Amino acid sequence: MILKTNIARGGKVTQSSLFGPGVPERAIDGNRASNWVENSCTHTVNDQNPWWRLDLQKTYNIDTVTITNRKDCCPERLNGAEIRIGNSLNDDGNSNPRCAVISSIPAGISKTFICNGMEGRYVNIVIPGRQEYLTLCEVEVTGQLSETNIARGGKVTQSSLFGPGVPERAIDGNRASNWGEKSCTHTEEEQNPWWRLDLQKTYKVNTVTITNRKDCCPERLNGAEIRIGNSLNDDGNSNPRCAVISTITAGNSQTFECNGMEGRYVNIVIAGRKEYLTLCEVEVTGQPLGNSNSIGNL
Repeated sequence: MILKTNIARGGKVTQSSLFGPGVPERAIDGNRASNWVENSCTHTVNDQNPWWRLDLQKTYNIDTVTITNRKDCCPERLNGAEIRIGNSLNDDGNSNPRCAVISSIPAGISKTFICNGMEGRYVNIVIPGRQEYLTLCEVEVTGQLSETNIARGGKVTQSSLFGPGVPERAIDGNRASNWGEKSCTHTEEEQNPWWRLDLQKTYKVNTVTITNRKDCCPERLNGAEIRIGNSLNDDGNSNPRCAVISTITAGNSQTFECNGMEGRYVNIVIAGRKEYLTLCEVEVTGQPLGNSNSIGNL
């Protein structure tokens, strides 16, 4: 069995308040000792919505969070706590997306929660909606450093414009997927609508992640194609195909593996029918091609 590195050990921690010597650092001391007198458990005062936060210092795709509950007293205090993961410090990080709700962890036991690669720099554990003490005897986290989203530095265009749905919205770094949140693109209803990202130089593209609209009509994206290459023939839509999007659930983000396909342009096109094209975020990972001088550094 390969033991994954506990990335929590290199982080920085804080919490909503301090009871006695129960400093937040105790939860990342590498010690699952779970009796209070062993000096390895955190402790807040009896706060409304008490929380503990780990700053990983960099953004990670988080696979698991393992929490050890106190053994010698009151394990039920942790019931209903939430694990939140993300990059925001709004509400002290407690409003980041939720990985899991802790229904209960038996006294002195360590329980692992699967977070499926959720992206974030901050891991919060918060007890919402009531006044409580928060005690954690260990928090362990596994994951990988998040790859840079190279789409953010690109330039974008699309086949037409419906309302304020400009193509730049798909690379604004925000996966918000309700139209009213002003983060989704929108073309007119047209034959073969498309959106194109110019990465400014040629990359070997590893992945393309697309976020679909949540509040309406997710089926519009069914059958769209991801095209990657260096040609602008047919507006880039005739470049080699990375993937066909069979379907993406409303509001969800799906990652497509492109296995190092080379290209400066990433197109998303709905071929063969009249449709609206809406994209709430497009994220791309990859490495610059060794020699891109022929393309020029614009």
